[in-house]
Amino acid sequence: MLPNYNNSLELLESVQQEQLYQKLLMQLKKDFELANVPINLPLDIAPEELKSIIHEKIYFLIVEKFPEYLNLLYVVDISENEIKRIAPSDVVDISAEVSFLLLKREWQKVWYKSKYSS
Repeated sequence: MLPNYNNSLELLESVQQEQLYQKLLMQLKKDFELANVPINLPLDIAPEELKSIIHEKIYFLIVEKFPEYLNLLYVVDISENEIKRIAPSDVVDISAEVSFLLLKREWQKVWYKSKYSS
């Protein structure tokens, strides 16, 4: 069972411990590509930098390209209820929360694939 995480860095540390960090990066690239949102994620990117890039990209999408942001949420499969639970505040805080939800959902996908694929 997947544990509950308090923030993105905690989640990314867990991913590294499970040795699935590369697979998470591949899943992120795949889903961003499917949503037609370009993102540059080198395979040797550090977790802190990954968190920062995702946060910046989400912030940019919310402010500049809202339809693409909605499409990304759909492709990644983040539930509308989770987004609605985010307390209204400034865009920086909201984008940080959405980034965490996105990383959490992508991690679920990678974790289930690794656990249940033969």
